[in-house]
Amino acid sequence: MAANATGGVGVRVKGTTSPRLAPDSRNDARLHGRFRALLAVLLIALASLGGALFLAHERADQADDSLVAGAAAPLDLRALLASAGGSDQRLLDLAFAKVEDVYYKPIEAQVLLNGEQQALAYYLKQNGVRNPQIPHFVATGDRERDGRLLDKNLELAESLYGSRVSSTGLTDAAVKGMLDSLDPYTTYLDADEINGLEESLRGGDFGGIGVYIGQDPQTKSVLVDPIDGTPAAKAGIKPGDEILQIDGTPTRTLSLDEVERLIRGPIGSVVVLLIRNHAGGAVHDVKVTRGHILVPSVYAKVEDGFDYVRLSDFGQTSYDEVRKALLAGKAKHARGYILDLRNNGGGLLDAAVDISSLFIPRGTIVSTIDRDGARDTRVATNVSIGAAPLVVLVNQYTASASEITAGAIQDYRVGTLLGTRTFGKGVVQSIYDLGPQEGAFKITTARYVTPLGRDIQHKGIEPDIVIKQPVEPEVIDTPKDLQLLAAKDYLRRVARR
Repeated sequence: MAANATGGVGVRVKGTTSPRLAPDSRNDARLHGRFRALLAVLLIALASLGGALFLAHERADQADDSLVAGAAAPLDLRALLASAGGSDQRLLDLAFAKVEDVYYKPIEAQVLLNGEQQALAYYLKQNGVRNPQIPHFVATGDRERDGRLLDKNLELAESLYGSRVSSTGLTDAAVKGMLDSLDPYTTYLDADEINGLEESLRGGDFGGIGVYIGQDPQTKSVLVDPIDGTPAAKAGIKPGDEILQIDGTPTRTLSLDEVERLIRGPIGSVVVLLIRNHAGGAVHDVKVTRGHILVPSVYAKVEDGFDYVRLSDFGQTSYDEVRKALLAGKAKHARGYILDLRNNGGGLLDAAVDISSLFIPRGTIVSTIDRDGARDTRVATNVSIGAAPLVVLVNQYTASASEITAGAIQDYRVGTLLGTRTFGKGVVQSIYDLGPQEGAFKITTARYVTPLGRDIQHKGIEPDIVIKQPVEPEVIDTPKDLQLLAAKDYLRRVARR
């Protein structure tokens, strides 16, 4: 089964957030577990490919102070392009200049040249050009000359093959290849990609019906799992229902992206879905009025006397969601707290600092260090609510902003980390927007250290209590979840002291 990773109809790009199920439905629970597994697998793939993001953010027109971690100057793509005949070469020049200025460590121009050359050759082969002739230039060590060599690669590709392939496609390939050569996290995001990323960090803020979607690779059935309180759930759609048609268009021949585009639409408009019920198999039309969808990043419950809070990512709404869940646990006199950061690939700097501050009353949360050694220290925000005793669940896909929070909690000894060693992403990316339709550069601009000065890049964080468990996302929060059982066991022992 595959799942949509774009977030357009309720699927988070990074996350395993799941709505509650009817308590007496075993089949629904099994299917619900499959959806959780799908979303976690997406997270794992994203973390491996560089999707585990710890973001600073900067816009072309003005800096967004709430998200900026560095001090780089805003980009003005329009002004730069106004002095050139076209955008293709200037986009490449701008990308080269930006990484030369802000990348977190010195750059070897030969790496950039090789990355561009290989990406151009690959793009041409993928578009029917056999044995494309893209030369291998040797870097000179002079910034201006090396910039001209990068331009020359693109110019030659366009002059030789521009009549057979898209000029825009060649430019995108050149820029992506150059940036991708630096590390798994530095890249060029086109307009759709940056919009999708920003949407996911806003909590999936869009007009839609509020469902997770998945597709069986064998039958091509499009299955849904509605989010509580959304138009889909209110219209009676149940976990495991199959969408046969969307406004008369059959779904069997569609990709999940196409399914998403058809379901999505203006708030207040109506979409008609032909649904086959998971229970009973009845087929009927369901009219759903699209609404404003905010996909939660937190799933929480008080169980066995413990407040369990699973956080799927660090988005703009995550702090409020975590705080609300912790306060709900305190109101129910929880005996302990479990913060589940397993399979959490990261998110926003501010969210990581704020959520850490719920447990840490004062002091440094994280320090970022740029290529010149300049240090930016972020401190606790005086919002601690005394959620203790605390266990933080981590695994090999706990990454980036999740490691910021886990590392700070461990350094201050305000909680116990339990699980397996974390991912080990100790670098910071900044997003440089190029304009509403121009995409963005995502560039690694700094590394970070924990409050005690630990650099976790490629090392990860060793938990205080190691409990090994296969990465089987469908096991999370079930009776087979050995790590969660061990967390509750530990909290019981603490409570008896």
